[in-house]
Amino acid sequence: MQIFVDADACPVVHVVEKAAKKYGVAVKLLCDTNHILNSEYSEIIVVGAGADAVDYKLISICKKGDIVVSQDYGVAAMALGKGAYAIHQSGKWYTNDNIDRMLMERHLNKKARRSSKCRIKGPRKRTEEDNDIFEESLEKMIRKAMEL
Repeated sequence: MQIFVDADACPVVHVVEKAAKKYGVAVKLLCDTNHILNSEYSEIIVVGAGADAVDYKLISICKKGDIVVSQDYGVAAMALGKGAYAIHQSGKWYTNDNIDRMLMERHLNKKARRSSKCRIKGPRKRTEEDNDIFEESLEKMIRKAMEL
């Protein structure tokens, strides 16, 4: 088992590495050439800056039983299709039971944004409590993945 992180602008890389070290799990951080990362723990995989290049690379190398960290519902759906676990940076697990609903909500929200002339506010600032919630959820997922 390995942890793959869709690391372009991912705010929880340090939390992933902390949990991975605790359990002795390898981490691969994937980013494009616009988001070069450094890590003393993780392997960095840099791909071209093309649209969705990181997503496709991540899905091509993850395997059944691996863990994928991504805020992209499409990446999560493809990871689940390969038998991998998938988790959002909020700590929410993507599952076969919730992914279809999440993809539909994403589609409807995108459609609403396109038809609206109103500016929609972005996400609130991330807190240390958010990181703690994510870490607890990720560790639970790691333990589950290690059982199999």
